[in-house]
Amino acid sequence: MQSSQPYPLGATPNKDGCNFSIYAPDAKNIQLALFDDNGEFTAHSLDGEYAGIKFTFIPNICAGTHYAYIVESKGKSHLISDPYAKAIAKPLTYTLPFSSEKSFELARCVVVDDNFDWQGVTQPKRPREEMVLFETHVKGVSKLNPNVAPETQGRYLGLVSDAMLAFYKEQNINTLQLLPVAACMHEPHLLKMEKVNYWGYNPYLFMVPDPRYAESDAVNELKTAIRELHRNGIEVILDVVYNHTAEGGGDGPVFNLKALDKRYYIKHGEHYANYTGCGNTVDLSYQPSLNLVMDTLRYWVTEYKIDGFRFDLAATLGRNGDNFSPEAGFFKAVAQDPVLREVKLIAEPWDIGPNGYQVGNFPFGWNECNDRLRDITRSFWRGDQGFLKEFATRIMGSRDLYSAANWPYKLTINYITYHDGFCMQDLVSYKQKHNEANGEHNRDGHGDNRSDNYGFEGETENLTIVEKREKQKRNFMASLLFAFGIPHILTADVLSHTQKGNNNAYCQDNNLSWLDWHIDSRKQDFKTWLADMISARQTYMVPFIRAFSGENRNQNRIFWRRLDGSYMEHDDWNRLSSVALHLGIGEQGEELFYCINQTNAPARFTLPTSSKTNWTMICNTDSHELHQTIDHKQVLVSPASIAIFHAKI
Repeated sequence: MQSSQPYPLGATPNKDGCNFSIYAPDAKNIQLALFDDNGEFTAHSLDGEYAGIKFTFIPNICAGTHYAYIVESKGKSHLISDPYAKAIAKPLTYTLPFSSEKSFELARCVVVDDNFDWQGVTQPKRPREEMVLFETHVKGVSKLNPNVAPETQGRYLGLVSDAMLAFYKEQNINTLQLLPVAACMHEPHLLKMEKVNYWGYNPYLFMVPDPRYAESDAVNELKTAIRELHRNGIEVILDVVYNHTAEGGGDGPVFNLKALDKRYYIKHGEHYANYTGCGNTVDLSYQPSLNLVMDTLRYWVTEYKIDGFRFDLAATLGRNGDNFSPEAGFFKAVAQDPVLREVKLIAEPWDIGPNGYQVGNFPFGWNECNDRLRDITRSFWRGDQGFLKEFATRIMGSRDLYSAANWPYKLTINYITYHDGFCMQDLVSYKQKHNEANGEHNRDGHGDNRSDNYGFEGETENLTIVEKREKQKRNFMASLLFAFGIPHILTADVLSHTQKGNNNAYCQDNNLSWLDWHIDSRKQDFKTWLADMISARQTYMVPFIRAFSGENRNQNRIFWRRLDGSYMEHDDWNRLSSVALHLGIGEQGEELFYCINQTNAPARFTLPTSSKTNWTMICNTDSHELHQTIDHKQVLVSPASIAIFHAKI
């Protein structure tokens, strides 16, 4: 008979049965519950013990078996999930109030066989500078797409339907950043309102793909989706949440970690530290917490072939109690890990705890979401004065925060819109947020949106306003795509989707969030223009990012010019609103010339000239059309717009 083992943790089947192992130093009388097809269970003791780990081997148990653990909570038997579970039997929900009795009604864990046929498909391994991140919700992106089969709309397999694959190709999409797919439990206040956590930022189990997005088998369907995305040259970045769990604060439900070890969360005395706004904060300075996070990250890479991660509220991961440090154990563990150090690592570099804003402070090898470019670009194109100098800094890759010596490994992640906040259509259509549908009296959501409606709040048929909004969308996208860094785009923005002014649609699992695939001529024009600009970025901008990175960064040309072509001086930054950026690779290599006109009047720019220079327009935000210069020496740039030219000498 095979003996039981403490490692690996979780449920590990083989030809003889299954090894069950769980770290449970505070659960003295924990038992394993195995369920039959009728939902009846038998309880089994865990006869092995090692360093707080309880384990046993049960013969004749195979993949597909449902299981959980029974502990004692406040004198009652209480069913909990396995933190190392790889699948659950059904989507998560419960009716309030939660109790030990109701714990037995929750989705059970499922024993999983990790074998999967990858059909020889390999990962794209795309260089960072070529990435354009498209933030995508698994359900929302295909739920309303009429060209996706009904049975796969809103599902993992919907991501790789013929219609969606054609869309990615048409739009030059090379990287999908998926909102969390780990099994998510809905917060009590949402259950009370009969709503759900649509975005998925409330993890119940860290390595379980949420069955909400599966037809029948979430594990194999998600692996299939990733395989087919890779087959089509598309990388997959997972948005992961390790800063907190769905167990909430002291009065929150007990799902697993609270019953197993009291030290998983940061505490101040008896109170849970709430550096996340979600009730608890996972303590990654505690070894078992760190082990859990590291093991689950490796699992996503080794078993799902994930290309990278975006870490929600990542400042929490570098905390030792109240203090953040780029030398924290988590960062060192990742850096030395032979699996994880090869994937893309993206930080949301803040949380709401003490000294929680850590933009620019993450270790080498981490890319950070840069809210500075978002805010400055929004203000600049809205016409706010006093932002030119910082706009220039952001366009040039925020080198005040991220030294070009460390590019591309420390390239900034630039974005104008993210899942939290206005989508781009709403950014140019609403002055105020309109979150009433969330049930919190419009008190939720970000207040500093730096948005405008250009004369009418919400949707309008006024052509003057519509044209202004479309130009502003192009200004935002051009500023994003032709800035030094890694662009992050909402897939919703490709389709000019509107959330009706809701800038915090985390609980809106409906048409407000599901992408509207009805394409009129205006939306099609923007969609086509954006695809062309992404292609232009790969052709023209990527070589400049490479040339301006690392050891060769100081061998290039950077000039800021006035309209007449003369060099700008110190005082010009405070008085000019129309300026030009002139870039060149090396001493005589190809050149880019940005004509930036923030004013409400046309501006005539003088192009740098030499006998060998022939400028070609590659971007024009005034219209969807590219045009040549007036006389190849000057160009008239329309009000509040940007034009970019390329010269190959």
